[in-house]
Amino acid sequence: MTHLDLAVPVELLAKALVDIPSVSGNEDRIADAVEAALTPLVHLEVTRLGNAIVARTHLGRPERVVIAGHLDTVPIKGNVPSEWSADGDLVGRGAVDMKAGVAVQLSLAAALTAPTRDITWVFYDQEEVEADRNGLGRIARERPDLVAGDFAVLCEPTQGVIEGGCNGTMRAEVRVHGKAAHSARAWKGLNAVHRAAPLLAVLAEHEPETFTVDGLDYREGVNAVRISGGIAGNVIPDECIVTLNYRFAPRWTLAEAQSRLEALVASSGIDGYDLVYTDLSGAARPGLDAPLAASFAESVARTGVAAPRAKQGWTDVARFGELGIPAVNYGPGDPELAHADDERCPVIEIHQCRAGLEAWLTS
Repeated sequence: MTHLDLAVPVELLAKALVDIPSVSGNEDRIADAVEAALTPLVHLEVTRLGNAIVARTHLGRPERVVIAGHLDTVPIKGNVPSEWSADGDLVGRGAVDMKAGVAVQLSLAAALTAPTRDITWVFYDQEEVEADRNGLGRIARERPDLVAGDFAVLCEPTQGVIEGGCNGTMRAEVRVHGKAAHSARAWKGLNAVHRAAPLLAVLAEHEPETFTVDGLDYREGVNAVRISGGIAGNVIPDECIVTLNYRFAPRWTLAEAQSRLEALVASSGIDGYDLVYTDLSGAARPGLDAPLAASFAESVARTGVAAPRAKQGWTDVARFGELGIPAVNYGPGDPELAHADDERCPVIEIHQCRAGLEAWLTS
């Protein structure tokens, strides 16, 4: 079993984590290492559910915060084991998304034996794959008591800036129907690919909106991300499938966002189609109006980083939102480098995030 020393400098702990391969669905080794490192800590109650580990203090504090991070990564592409760049960045798969953040969690979980708030540390599996496999979702379904709290921080990469809430996301297949025929007698059929053209025109001309929610600006987007149709080079297609992805602001409920997407499709004027949703993930409001969020923002501001901003992508803060727990994103690393072949995280950001969380949890 791989041994994790939680007392080493946090950047070395991050390197050790990157060096443990943990592609989604294969987190056994890293989960074993995290469980083994946390179990001897007498101030924590450690529970394991599959390849997810929850470690909790029970100090009788009036507030409980949940601090979570996922253990898995996207597939490795020659970037494990990790290395240090010439300018001192940690380079390797998961350095940004999100083992530097997990290292901050583990380092603080070991060091903070008497925080001013009770803490639930969550380390979960399968975040980078289908939503129904997500380890945090599994905990919420099977043991919601383990993730109950007054406020949550998800240590996703944000360059050490608090990012409130998140956009929602949905994917839908618009199936446009036609009639098959031999292409030599095309007039006998009805070309479904051609019939989808008005929808593509509406999407191309659509100008995404930006909505301000609780003081943060969320930019929306609706895009065709895939199109398919036809079975042979001499057959008029009788079906064309246009896959849409709608990223929507937390101004809207899931049902409202669906109505907005359906109205946009209908505005194209096409008929003879079906719309089938293949993925639905709600948005999360910023959560910055919660008292604990305000105190957290004050502590982070002392590290000299920028003011809170909106999270433009979807993250698991939405799962906390569904549980009625205000949540924000906060962690080291540039999210635009997540999943890149040269994924890298500056050591200074790892230290800043650790300092920001420690200051808040001990104030």
